[in-house]
Amino acid sequence: MTESALSIPKGFKAAACSSGIKKSGKLDLALICADKPVECAGVFTTNKVVAAPVKITESRVRQGLCQAILVNSGNANACTGEQGLLNARRCGDLVAESLDIAPQLVAVSSTGVIGAPLPMHCFEGHVSDLCRMLSQDQFEGVARAMMTTDAFPKMSGRCISFDGSEVRLFGMAKGAGMIHPDMATMLAFILTDAVLADGLLEDALRQAVNSSFNRITVDRDTSTNDMALLLASGEAGNPEIVAESPELGLFTAALNDVMLDLAKMIARDGEGATKLVRVEVKGAASEADALVAARSVATSQLVKTAFFGEDANWGRIIAAVGYSGADVDPDTVSIMFDDIMMVSNGLGLGADQETKASEILKKPEFTVTINLALGEGSAYYYTSDLSYDYVRINAAYRT
Repeated sequence: MTESALSIPKGFKAAACSSGIKKSGKLDLALICADKPVECAGVFTTNKVVAAPVKITESRVRQGLCQAILVNSGNANACTGEQGLLNARRCGDLVAESLDIAPQLVAVSSTGVIGAPLPMHCFEGHVSDLCRMLSQDQFEGVARAMMTTDAFPKMSGRCISFDGSEVRLFGMAKGAGMIHPDMATMLAFILTDAVLADGLLEDALRQAVNSSFNRITVDRDTSTNDMALLLASGEAGNPEIVAESPELGLFTAALNDVMLDLAKMIARDGEGATKLVRVEVKGAASEADALVAARSVATSQLVKTAFFGEDANWGRIIAAVGYSGADVDPDTVSIMFDDIMMVSNGLGLGADQETKASEILKKPEFTVTINLALGEGSAYYYTSDLSYDYVRINAAYRT
């Protein structure tokens, strides 16, 4: 979706440039800025190895306010010791000095190669330029500047109405490799101009993350730099959204839609991927069981390579369900590829059905539905296939 087709929330501007971090000369440094300090919430990597910018930003976001987000690609500033922390702070200070705001209002984020010192001359020479370039039509540039191995920029937006006021939501994300549930190698920045009561923003973000970014997997790797930030300017002029109101339900539904859009784009853009697959488990003994079973299938390398080979090998799927830890009765399991039934009561339905299912696997997007017939629990995950190109891309990542 192009930026022109999206409605940017009121109260935000952006800028992007090529600073020289990437040898290719592509966009690699960007800034998102609010007109004033705004409400902010964040969710961060669960990896115990945490990059310097995540440490800085997580501590700042706890205060609940933010005005600017500086993001770079090409260098993760991870595993860089005390100097990495000093560099991350300096990057934020450069923004604060140029905008004449408090450093605590600046979030910093990085993505790229781990273990390399941040090339500070790129920031010293370009951050002030970014601050002068800020405008309302540079958000696609930000989405591009965040990219590493991504094939395309990822953006999504929604507009909703409350009592005659238009509320806008807009999100950007990056991610293609090192993608796994419980956050992934991704950066996501979501903006809204909604007016919300205190305390609602963080709950809304965490709920949306759990149903979007925590439901995708590419390669079972979780990064050191993951970050999702939600900023609310309050410029829409809508009546304040309060807890348990119908308006909150509409807002959270729109937020969930934006973030699931972005999550699906990340899975679809999995390094070397040719297919986006929704794995849906129904009839589990509990929702927790459905979740672990869906996750097990979605992360199975044997299942993912079968998807790439367009091989309707349901044996790999039922095996992944069986070792997932969920309650399973193999004699009640059914498996469908879109609307083609492959397995009923634990038994394959023959060569004709397998031929039909193989045709489904030729599609760029399809759903695998697994019914355990044990209860009412249901859950989903999005995954990609695992191709030869995944190995090629990652073998040459640093060269």
